[in-house]
Amino acid sequence: MKKIILIFTILVSSFGFSQQELKLDLADALVIRSLEFSYENYISVENSFGISALFNLAKQEANFRYNENMMITPYFRHYFTSDAQWNFFGEGFLGINSGKIESEEDSGNYNLKYTDAALGVAIGTKYSSEGGLVIDIYGGLGRNLFGTDSPILVPRVGVNVGWRF
Repeated sequence: MKKIILIFTILVSSFGFSQQELKLDLADALVIRSLEFSYENYISVENSFGISALFNLAKQEANFRYNENMMITPYFRHYFTSDAQWNFFGEGFLGINSGKIESEEDSGNYNLKYTDAALGVAIGTKYSSEGGLVIDIYGGLGRNLFGTDSPILVPRVGVNVGWRF
């Protein structure tokens, strides 16, 4: 019982006193008709972890769209600068993605569904105001690891706007 109380106390204290952010990717929403929401939790001043959820709203036949219909992306960020308003970071991520691709037998028919996991890296910068406004700009690339029907490369690009609390 003491171990459970100790683990619960450590868990609550790590989340209770850390900085957290909720963000929306405006570039995806405006340019390619998809929604990406992110949550980020700071472990220390220089390190954070988070998770993003992307939902593609564009039709499969659209000329310009992500291949993925949905992607859940847990990530870890290391900030190289920590005491400025603009901070540079490197990110490692695992993108669990699913979607449809065009079948080679039936040109134009999107009937092959896939689910895969991409391992990748990204770089970016973040603006943090004293009032809580945050803006992320980042870009990176991942590679799908398991499927033969899935696309080889998975992009991770965005301009997030959110709030730190």
